[in-house]
Amino acid sequence: MRYFIIAGEPSGDLHGSNLVKHLLKTDPAADIACWGGELMRNEGARLLKHYRETAFMGVLEVLANIRKVKANFSECKRQITEMKPDVVILIDYPGFNLRMARFAKKAGLRVFYYISPKFWAWREGRVRKLKRYADRLYIIFPFEKDFYRRHDFPAIFLGNPLIDHIDAWRATAPDREVIRASLGLDSRPVIALLSGSRLQEVSRILPVMAGVSAGFPDYQFVVAAMDHLPARLYEEVSTAYPVRVITGRTYDLLAVAQAALVTSGTATLEAALFDVPQAVCYSTSPLTYRLAKWVIKVRFISLVNLIMDREVVRELIQTGLNAVSLHRELEEILVTGYRHDRIKADYRELRTILGGGGASERVAADMSDSLVQKKGK
Repeated sequence: MRYFIIAGEPSGDLHGSNLVKHLLKTDPAADIACWGGELMRNEGARLLKHYRETAFMGVLEVLANIRKVKANFSECKRQITEMKPDVVILIDYPGFNLRMARFAKKAGLRVFYYISPKFWAWREGRVRKLKRYADRLYIIFPFEKDFYRRHDFPAIFLGNPLIDHIDAWRATAPDREVIRASLGLDSRPVIALLSGSRLQEVSRILPVMAGVSAGFPDYQFVVAAMDHLPARLYEEVSTAYPVRVITGRTYDLLAVAQAALVTSGTATLEAALFDVPQAVCYSTSPLTYRLAKWVIKVRFISLVNLIMDREVVRELIQTGLNAVSLHRELEEILVTGYRHDRIKADYRELRTILGGGGASERVAADMSDSLVQKKGK
């Protein structure tokens, strides 16, 4: 079978890599091309376009790069047409992927949507497009089942693939002290700073996160830097504040961290699955925030709280993300803080709700079986 996979950001590349691995186990002769990143390439997919060339965030950035956005659409359509895949697999990233779903469907190709866009949070009307263009939809959060049931769309929940990825990492990781030494850290407890994967997020949020470090001299603050972002972003912060920067080793850092300050997104769930108490931090441009507040329909922005349907971790958003509130929240989630043990108990419940391991393998098998059945008709 020929597969064309499109992911537009690091979390999509992560989930896509696990899918690629299991597709190749299920279908050893598979030809897999992708738009994604190094993780998918390392598992055996041909990387045609890196997400660093496609990830534009917010209305203003999209408008500023409109010519490049249009060129990306044209290039992707051309590559799909040339490859003639048996299926186009789209991973989240709805601004780009819904248009590619429409193109692929009109071209007579099968379309599988892996990891639902967050239509349950905003722009619910786009579910109609998803139903029109996607032959199968795979979701990774249990609460999404009820949402799509209301829209008469039989979404498939086979577990959350992030559990598999983290468990696999842990199975081969050395013990904490070895990891700590390999990172060059001293004996002080570690506070991890996960400031996001997009340029705009890091530039706005990381300085606020790092600014709280002066109030905790008995701890070492370490930034989990992303290797696809400019090094200058992190250098400016490490020069201004007493923080260290370590690139490309987020899981190592979470494995030794006592607490974390995390930008909303997949990283909030990663921190929870590593059992690291966290405070969630988010800030964007005033225009983007006003637009988002107008259309977003959910109570929370962090995956942890959304899955649990209650506040497990505190969310500091826009003006709520400031030095005073961040210092207070960090005090509360450290080992000496009153919310530390409560958060860890909630994390155990969270893992139970998400189900056991093996999600990526089950999804790959379902996709392969569906394609074989279709060809057999």
